[in-house]
Amino acid sequence: MTEALRLNTHVALHRRDGVAIVEIDNPPVNALKQEVRQGLLDALKAARDDGAVDAVVVACAGRTFVAGADITEFGKPPQPPHLRDVIEALDDMPKPVVAAIHGTALGGGLELALACHYRIAAPTARLGLPEVKLGLLPGAGGTQRLPRATGPEKALRMIVTGDPVGADDALQHGLIDSIAAGDLVDEAVAYARKVADEGGPLPRLRDRDDKLAAARADREAFERTAKELTARARGLEAPHACVEAVRMSLDLDFDAALARERELFETLLEGDQSKAQRYLFFAEREAARVPGIGKDVKPRTIDRVAVIGAGTMGSGIAMSFANSGIPVRVIEASDDALEAGMNRISKTYAGSVSRGRLTEDEMRRRLDLVAGATDIASVADADLVIEAVFEELELKKSVFRNLDKYARPGAILATNTSYLDVNEIARATSRPADVLGTHFFSPANVMRLVEIVRGEATAPDVLVSAIATARRLGKVPVVVGVCHGFVGNRMLGARTIEAERLLLEGALPQDVDGALVDFGFPMGSFAMHDLAGLDISWRMRKAQGLTSEIADALCEMGRFGQKTGRGFYIYEKGSRTPVPDPEVARLIEEASARHGIERRSISAEEIVERLLYPMVSEGAQILDEGIAHRPGDIDVIWVYGYGWPVWRGGPMYWADTVGLGRIRDRLEEFAERSGDTRLRPAPLLVRLANEGRSFASLAEEKKSAA
Repeated sequence: MTEALRLNTHVALHRRDGVAIVEIDNPPVNALKQEVRQGLLDALKAARDDGAVDAVVVACAGRTFVAGADITEFGKPPQPPHLRDVIEALDDMPKPVVAAIHGTALGGGLELALACHYRIAAPTARLGLPEVKLGLLPGAGGTQRLPRATGPEKALRMIVTGDPVGADDALQHGLIDSIAAGDLVDEAVAYARKVADEGGPLPRLRDRDDKLAAARADREAFERTAKELTARARGLEAPHACVEAVRMSLDLDFDAALARERELFETLLEGDQSKAQRYLFFAEREAARVPGIGKDVKPRTIDRVAVIGAGTMGSGIAMSFANSGIPVRVIEASDDALEAGMNRISKTYAGSVSRGRLTEDEMRRRLDLVAGATDIASVADADLVIEAVFEELELKKSVFRNLDKYARPGAILATNTSYLDVNEIARATSRPADVLGTHFFSPANVMRLVEIVRGEATAPDVLVSAIATARRLGKVPVVVGVCHGFVGNRMLGARTIEAERLLLEGALPQDVDGALVDFGFPMGSFAMHDLAGLDISWRMRKAQGLTSEIADALCEMGRFGQKTGRGFYIYEKGSRTPVPDPEVARLIEEASARHGIERRSISAEEIVERLLYPMVSEGAQILDEGIAHRPGDIDVIWVYGYGWPVWRGGPMYWADTVGLGRIRDRLEEFAERSGDTRLRPAPLLVRLANEGRSFASLAEEKKSAA
């Protein structure tokens, strides 16, 4: 490039063959911070006023095009110029402007590209408007320009899901004009030179209506798509607002729709749901940062993986690695067990193909990455070994003794335990520094959460390696300490105890579950137990000498949940829909009578308080013990692992919105009424409530101390 003009630290203008190349350089993702917006505006004005410039290319340095807004500006008043000002300058540009897109063009980055006259992308580029995932909608014209580029149904699907599309898809639907075969900027310059030489009116998306005509004449396809997409968004406001905004492209002229888009954006921005979702955005990123471990600690190389156990969890974990292109060997104790596991993997992939979520070629590619073995010595070449056998301590310790013999020096040994003592498992080896927990959630090939359990001897580079590997799999890793149940299941235990107490006092399973579903959970407590299998927790309780009167009675009757067609509910053949069972109601009423409990009607509000306040208290105790580093870590675990409604921000965030004083007082009432001292609020919760503070203030305190 020649004749460089630096507008500011992040934006430069280069001239080549009468084309001005405006280059954004704001690593790591070229976010549209204030300096970038100002530099862009200044560069466009300079190119407009320069008689030697016939066309403009907007490009980015580094690994990506603009990947959205600057997250450090979230929640703060934006400083001028706004992105809308830059886009207006593009609209008014009398010279052709070509966007050269590589990496990702997301959010404001794609809105910037949509305001250009032409778009050329690298073959690997991905383009999307993910604002809905922050409880927002595109607020700089995305809901109006995208339908004009792709047609309203495709735009609706992209905006409501927030999922990006690849370059081929983008070209097919008219989102881009060309895919670069060689150097992206060279081809963009040549394209800009060509259209400048040809002359003629400049194509602005705001002026196009051709792809809206069919939907304006017949709304059926559009409304069907809208209904399908919003059916998955129960309780969320942003998807419905996105539909309304895109619908306006059919009903209003461009400027009127643009103004209404902005009004909807501002309403969402100030709303509670977006605040909660933006909080989680930051919390998820914070969760991967471990206090005391600096950037100088580098992960070990993980190229080959072994999974011990080919059951539901083991096969799901193996698929997670194959999905990410990492070779994995599944090891079982017998040929029959191995065959069953490999068949489970094949059937899962075949199901994805039949639903159109996977191609035949991709299925074969993934299956080729999964090998099977029945000899534990075959772990010898693995960089990471994950044990996923039954949740029995002595069995797991036996597996780790064998791994100690056969795994190569430096291999990381991980246990997929949900509850058990990782330190005791590590002590079964001669290398406890290489041992940690990786608690995947079922189904492991789908669920994004992984609790990374740090043992007392776990080496820092082992911990960093587990975090990096989880992220490589597309998972959300959260580091936790060792205790029974770690974070998620320990808090779930507090909810489970109170759920059974509610049954004895007067509620039925459908009452408890209905209150949780109305709160925003995808399913209630008892339906969840039926899905997981009542026999699993029954086996764990017996191993620990614990009981659960109603659940144990159901198991003794052979009612293990969905797998047997009966649990807390009835499941018709082939259905996963829970149906209330009068037999279960009678069993519960008889148990109440045996305990001399007079049953009463319990409101949904009380059910929610009784189930969730003890969880908050347990979370406070977990923080006090240092099992979790931050309140946000707990929230991330519950959103990604247990279906806590994203728009409520997680249990600790939600507790702040309720008020810690109220939760403290209600827990005292519950403890007094039941006589169960476990319901008394945790000391940390009491202290914060007494000081008029919140969990958010505690997080800030910890951050400042770090």
